[in-house]
Amino acid sequence: MDVKYLDLLAKKYGSEEEVATEIIHLESILDLPKGTEHFVSDLHGEYQAFQHVLRNGSGNVKMKIADVFKGELSEAEMNEFATLIYYPEEKMKLVKSTFTSKEALGEWYEKTIARMLRLISHSSSKYTRSKLRKALPQQFVYIVEELLYKKDEFDDKKEYYEKMLERTIAFGQADNLIIGLAYTIQRLVVDHLHVVGDIYDRGPDPHKIMDTLINYHSLDIQWGNHDVLWIGAYAGSKVCLANIIRICARYNNLDIIEDAYGINLRPLLNLAEKYYGDNPPFRPKRTEDDQLTEQEQLQITKIHQAIAIIQFKLESPIIKRRPCLHMEDRLLLERVDYGSSEVTIHGKTYPIENGCFATVDPADPTALLDEEQQVIDKLLFSIQHSEKLTRHMNFLMKKGSLYLKYNGNLLIHGCIPLEEDGSMKEMDIEGTAYAGRELLDVFERYVRDSFARPEETDDFATDMIWYLWTGENSSLFGKREMTTFERYFIQDKATHKERKNPYYSLREDETMCRRMLEEFDLDPDQGRIINGHTPVKEIDGENPIKAEGKMIVIDGGFSKAYQSTTGIAGYTLLYNSYGMQLVAHQHFNSKEDVLTKETDVLSVKRLVNEELVRKKVRETNNGEKLKQDIESLHQLREHRYMK
Repeated sequence: MDVKYLDLLAKKYGSEEEVATEIIHLESILDLPKGTEHFVSDLHGEYQAFQHVLRNGSGNVKMKIADVFKGELSEAEMNEFATLIYYPEEKMKLVKSTFTSKEALGEWYEKTIARMLRLISHSSSKYTRSKLRKALPQQFVYIVEELLYKKDEFDDKKEYYEKMLERTIAFGQADNLIIGLAYTIQRLVVDHLHVVGDIYDRGPDPHKIMDTLINYHSLDIQWGNHDVLWIGAYAGSKVCLANIIRICARYNNLDIIEDAYGINLRPLLNLAEKYYGDNPPFRPKRTEDDQLTEQEQLQITKIHQAIAIIQFKLESPIIKRRPCLHMEDRLLLERVDYGSSEVTIHGKTYPIENGCFATVDPADPTALLDEEQQVIDKLLFSIQHSEKLTRHMNFLMKKGSLYLKYNGNLLIHGCIPLEEDGSMKEMDIEGTAYAGRELLDVFERYVRDSFARPEETDDFATDMIWYLWTGENSSLFGKREMTTFERYFIQDKATHKERKNPYYSLREDETMCRRMLEEFDLDPDQGRIINGHTPVKEIDGENPIKAEGKMIVIDGGFSKAYQSTTGIAGYTLLYNSYGMQLVAHQHFNSKEDVLTKETDVLSVKRLVNEELVRKKVRETNNGEKLKQDIESLHQLREHRYMK
């Protein structure tokens, strides 16, 4: 090992005793049970539902409560206790309003704190004391540690413990202590979070999800197609930018652009007001919570049309300057007969319905008007100078990747492009053919290259981010073509169909999944593919566990837009030292509903597998890092102290 590195390491461990102690500490950690991993996918801006899943650990909180208090507390009492842990501030107010005397409230405080300490002790049983200390409410660390590690068999300190709890209540700190302990429990029941793609689009609050993730204790993100679209917009892709605004208009979420990220849409609105009117296919999708006036709905409809036409125009020059993408079939504005109002697609002619081509010059249909160019330039400047969006996109890049190998499993949002015969589908990029893992690696390299040079708006890397959103060989899109134009303008629904890559049928086959795991140098006997992107239609009997358990699809439809077709409100996955469990979630109404009814929105768990031998830290990614650290410390010991 490099002597300079060992010398630097020696500054942290200044004596042989310190080195030996750290080796002992790290080697002991290797034999602890692995922590619980929590997998979520396709959040699509549904912040409230995501918050609930995060707070209850996909049912893990309630499982821990049952482990400790079953037979001691009734079902109703355990539900009330669980709700207090999920939403401590709000539940505390409701509970306190039921007490008529200080004495009764004081007894409740003592009982509740004691129960929380027992639950923390149980939930932290596989963690070191130092790791637990980091999870405790910092202002109460001393008090909690004293109460947590007290020994009831000795009377010498009994009054000391009683006085400590009594004075905490007397000084009005019991509420804050209980709140802090509740969040400690939430943190302890999940060691690491995996977000398997699609934080953005459709739902109203992706920015709030991002703020939550930034403050989460341990996580990684596998980019989804919608996440990469936002990365692309920030990295300088004007067509990606047009797409994110169009989708926000479609789902009545323009306030994400304006209010959350501070992007001024007034120039776009002025353009839209000038050229567009009402148009049914472009009216925003409404939910029961929407309270749009007719004028607001009309404004969004006009904006929707304006940005959609800008998007279609911006696609054309990319397709023409990048023939290797083979997307000539998507030059649809050039295939419209503006006189007869017809379009020819794949050799067949269709009538245009609800056309909105006021800014299109039939002689040069993909040319932007000066006004359109000015609008998109101003929007790009605003996007790239939004402090909040900058913070969120930097975090997505830091914690994100196209795929992840973690504890023997492959986490991927979309697909591994395949041919019908199961071979890895090749794509020629700048004269080199890539397939399988190599293809995904080169896609990620282009994303990172483009993000590093946001001033470049028409370079190959930036164009490739857009291709990841919409291209046939994209591991994130995974379909033959994106039929956005057809859905707006053609009545024949046969043109709307987007043919999926063979991956989505072949992933049902165990042998194919084993081959894909091998492609990523993972053990096909032990590993699994954790997948998102395509909602599992449980309502039609589709099983999220495929290929004899080698493939697990956890997109069950967090997005409300999908729930009528999926029949549920999302899947999540838990993986602890005993094995994996899949959790199906029912529709999340509101936090208030949970607080008053004290019921969760979880279905029965499906056992994915059961470990015959409990898995330990030494068998995990973190264990491999610890082994490397231990080896470095052994070399330091030999280098410095054993000569």
